[in-house]
Amino acid sequence: MSYTESVQPLFRPYTLGKLTLANRIVMAPMTRNFSPNGIPGPDVAAYYRRRAENNVGLIVTEGTIVDHADSSYQENVPFIYGEEALEGWANVVSEVHEAGGKIVPQIWHMGARKNVNDYSESEVVEIVNAFAEAASNAKRIGFDGIEIHGAHGYLVDQFFWEKTNERTDRYGGSLVARTRFAEEVVKACRDAVGPDFTIILRISQWKESDFTAKLAKTPDELKQFLTPLVEAGVDIFHCSTRRFWEPEFEGSDLNLAGWVKQITGKQAITVGSIGLDGDFISLFKEGKGASNVGIESLVQKLENDEFDLVAIGRALLVDPEWATKIREGRLDDLVPFTAEALKTLS
Repeated sequence: MSYTESVQPLFRPYTLGKLTLANRIVMAPMTRNFSPNGIPGPDVAAYYRRRAENNVGLIVTEGTIVDHADSSYQENVPFIYGEEALEGWANVVSEVHEAGGKIVPQIWHMGARKNVNDYSESEVVEIVNAFAEAASNAKRIGFDGIEIHGAHGYLVDQFFWEKTNERTDRYGGSLVARTRFAEEVVKACRDAVGPDFTIILRISQWKESDFTAKLAKTPDELKQFLTPLVEAGVDIFHCSTRRFWEPEFEGSDLNLAGWVKQITGKQAITVGSIGLDGDFISLFKEGKGASNVGIESLVQKLENDEFDLVAIGRALLVDPEWATKIREGRLDDLVPFTAEALKTLS
């Protein structure tokens, strides 16, 4: 079998309900800070269009901020509220659709300005409503679904994790109780967009403050954690790991996406250093770059039905033609992920 034949599973069409994709490749959300005053401009539209033109089936945008006072602590991160920001996103959507792609916004509350334990229940309800408003905005301006950011130590994930959630009210306590905030967010978003609009939830075990953290230490705990979220209305789980090839629990080769799909029966996206031979942290902490490597093991896991979609982050960040080059076997043309490449993003 030739190389181009071996990677064809990545380029099979995908359908879930009303969401139909040309292939299994997803652009992972990556913050760029290129939206002054929260407004994505023509350059943002052009950035995403280039990926859609080059065989990316689904684009998940960088995190977009919900309408809440404490939702962001970074400048130039785009909003998903307000007339100007929504007009900017409508243009992004139009450009991606014209290029044949599909696109969903990642909806985000950073949750760093206030300790998760200090939000009153009434303020928690305000934040839930802000997520629902963002979901409604996304549907209204033509996005193909939404992704809720519930990973990496941001607000939703702060409710999940026992080390950050010390609440004694209905949003804290047991593993299941700590999912209640996310459950309410998902339900509110589902009510806002209706039954046929795709809702993705991004989750991770690891945190930016602790790469070895585990929300669920066993498959049974993972089932307890996921069940309320499934019942709330999640269609697809975007399972963030630092290295997709690493098993999640002892005694099985399944990664996090594999376990999530097996436990829930829901669709799953895998992500984590795909197309790279180094991990994200070493680039910045040790000054290392990362080169593209073979993806045969990834394709085999996809063929084994361990997950349904494959999210590419850094490789697509530096090389908008990554998917096209993979499909055509142009491996020598791939742009390695290095600090130098980051300076010339297009």
